[in-house]
Amino acid sequence: MTIIFRYISAIHRRRTLYTCSHQWISSNVNSNLKRIGFIGLGNMGRPMARNIIAKGHKLVVYDTHHTSMSSLKEFGASLSKSPQELTTQVECVITMLPNNASVMEVYEGENGILKSVQKGTLLIDSSTIDPSVSQTIAARAEDQGAVFLDAPVSGGVNAAKSGQLTFMVGGKSELFPRAEEILLMMGSRVVHCGSVGSGQAAKICNNMLLGISMVGTAEAMNLGIKLGLDPKILINILNSSSGRCWSSEVYSPVPGTMTNVPSANEYKGGFGTKLMAKDLGLAQEAATRTSTPTPLGSLAYQMYSSMINNGYAEKDFSSVFQFFQEQERNS
Repeated sequence: MTIIFRYISAIHRRRTLYTCSHQWISSNVNSNLKRIGFIGLGNMGRPMARNIIAKGHKLVVYDTHHTSMSSLKEFGASLSKSPQELTTQVECVITMLPNNASVMEVYEGENGILKSVQKGTLLIDSSTIDPSVSQTIAARAEDQGAVFLDAPVSGGVNAAKSGQLTFMVGGKSELFPRAEEILLMMGSRVVHCGSVGSGQAAKICNNMLLGISMVGTAEAMNLGIKLGLDPKILINILNSSSGRCWSSEVYSPVPGTMTNVPSANEYKGGFGTKLMAKDLGLAQEAATRTSTPTPLGSLAYQMYSSMINNGYAEKDFSSVFQFFQEQERNS
């Protein structure tokens, strides 16, 4: 009987030890989770932020639109009243904003990040802006002991939702591994492009080509349809021939030829025409500054600017196909 009692006691002690040890390990793991801030919860930022939460990290968010913040609160995010307040609560801040002015305001405004940034804080800007703006902010962040990298993205809203974005990173090479670990929560590929601003340079070149290829795809599809071709047959031919490109294969601009893209949803969501025009404008400014000829980039910029003036600003940039058809009807 004594032997049985000792055996049961030993089992009880082991169970107690395991339970305490397991609780300590769980507590220790949770305490080591990075606390990350995310500013800018638009079509791209919102799914990016959700992926960070899904990886088990504590997230603090801010956006000028309170409904965007509320939607993330349901998934466990904490809400902040300003970029300045958010920055005091985190080790890393990611920003995803629409243009140069928005980035400058969030970083250097009255309630901006740089008003309260702590030494050692990692600042990652995934907006698409002028490389010189990234370089300016990086210098001012460094003066305060923080580190800044530009990391614009490619892949669109669907890639943001599925965590398959590509990040183009500009910054000091010794900082890249720290940023890469965080960016891989939201993407599948992270490329170090060089010094601060080089990520932005790569992005505006990519988006200039994307704008050109979407116009070309829309033109070709519109012509084929006018010649009597079934658009589904034509898009399949393009995608198995030398004309294939991302705009035809992944993001068809023609309604009825592909599912789960903006053209299948009246061009809602996705990457807005005004944002594409903004990126093409950045490319044209860079081309002028470096005396680089970009004739097709210039024509694409004019095309998307015209679309904005004709009511397409908020529609996805693939609505250039619809724009062509409207121009025909009005001619």
